[in-house]
Amino acid sequence: MPYEQSNHTLQNAKRPVSLTLESRKHLAVSGVEEVMSFDEREIMMRTGEGDLAVRGEGMTISRLNVEGGDVHIHGLITELCYAEPAPERGLWARLFR
Repeated sequence: MPYEQSNHTLQNAKRPVSLTLESRKHLAVSGVEEVMSFDEREIMMRTGEGDLAVRGEGMTISRLNVEGGDVHIHGLITELCYAEPAPERGLWARLFR
């Protein structure tokens, strides 16, 4: 059925990613798919644009909305860094390492 196909496509669509930093003390991130790890010095999360590392001091997650993909972080934020995804390796590259 066409309706089922379009509904399935919407579920697999990437969420738009947005970062809003205010005075290096408040960070709002949308488009978060998963928070992989966190402590007061580093928070690692997976977004639609890749893995994002947020580093700083005294950081806490003040709001986490898993369904909406929103994360709010408070603390001194010193670094935002996207990890580059590993390149897709072909069959021959995997066979002959």
